[in-house]
Amino acid sequence: MVEQQIWQYAPVLILLLVALGLIGGMLAASAALGPRGRRPPIKDSAYECGMLPVQPGGGRFAVKFHRVAMLFILFDIAVVFLYPWAVVYREMLAGQAPAVLGGVLVFVGVLLVGYLHAVRKGAFDWRG
Repeated sequence: MVEQQIWQYAPVLILLLVALGLIGGMLAASAALGPRGRRPPIKDSAYECGMLPVQPGGGRFAVKFHRVAMLFILFDIAVVFLYPWAVVYREMLAGQAPAVLGGVLVFVGVLLVGYLHAVRKGAFDWRG
């Protein structure tokens, strides 16, 4: 019984071996066929546009950007939860129509209250 279950993992092991073989082959081909010799350090610098970088590369973003981005992700993911409900809506209606509709109305209501609260607090205002 246990031996049969272990053999079910054979395709995964084969896939892992093929992936590792491809990785090793690509690294070996890159080392064998790639450029040889020393390159000047300027070639390996992060910016090769003719000017030396004078400031650190990581610029700062305003907190407003992150706040709007997080609110977008929050509401976007919440709306994604409506898709499974919409897919099986007809089958669920056959059994308990009021409970199904009530549940989704409560969900959308909570989303709407959260959205209205964010608007009232000015969370979507880029200037504030």
